[in-house]
Amino acid sequence: MKPAPFRYIAPRSVRETLALLEMHGDAGKILAGGQSLVPLLNMRLARPQVIVDINGLRPLVYIRRRGDRLHVGALTRQRAVEESQVVRRSAPLLWEAMRLVGHPQIRTRGTIGGSIAHADPSAELPAVLAVLDGEVVVTGPAGERVLSHREFFTGYLTTALAATELLTEVRFPIQPAQTGTAFVEVARRHGDFALVGVAAVIRRADGTIAEARLAFTGVGAGPIRVTEAETMLAGREASAKNFTDAARAASASLDPNSDIHATAEYRREVAVVLARRALELAWVRSGGRKG
Repeated sequence: MKPAPFRYIAPRSVRETLALLEMHGDAGKILAGGQSLVPLLNMRLARPQVIVDINGLRPLVYIRRRGDRLHVGALTRQRAVEESQVVRRSAPLLWEAMRLVGHPQIRTRGTIGGSIAHADPSAELPAVLAVLDGEVVVTGPAGERVLSHREFFTGYLTTALAATELLTEVRFPIQPAQTGTAFVEVARRHGDFALVGVAAVIRRADGTIAEARLAFTGVGAGPIRVTEAETMLAGREASAKNFTDAARAASASLDPNSDIHATAEYRREVAVVLARRALELAWVRSGGRKG
């Protein structure tokens, strides 16, 4: 199929982009990597009157470490993040999850900002943002605003991004010492969206779990943090039983849908297994002994 007719504009600056978005509002659509938008256009599930191609906005392409944050420009290609040693050292969970996103051809064109702004509930990057307590920078007519993942993701394929705003930067906390992370998922085929994915973070102190975080993908309208399971592990011993109990509690709190790919019951069962694996792996990577 071919997309419905549209007007194509390629601005050369953020300021020009914002002016176009303010002019066209909901009739306009941003084109970054195009890995989600182009299929929607071809299937005519999206019919914007105007396509605003931001690939010329080179100032939005960067990976920088500043203080306790890793700053990634929204137009930075996923492949560049995957190949970055700065990312691998500073935010290894982001680096690990990036390798699970689609295929190399997709990551070569896909952008960090585009994936997060699209907010697919089965995508890896929103879960990474959620479990790391990352932030996004949104720029609009009134200036910049910084949003947490809880503020940004508002529902299925829905965010707090207004039609007149542009996601310009994503910020990830630098991984502190004695912290381990892991991202595991199950998909029908390599490169497919995950049926269930789990991101885990564990900070170790004095041989016990000082802090634990869990975020799921593919089991709700967006990335799901499970604070009850996180609380269960804080201050506890890193035992197989504690990890299993936390994984079961996390799965019990989920309310996934059934679809043509998997039933809700299957997703809950898989969530238990993956959460336990992710927690155990994160613990080992924090420097803890394998139980």
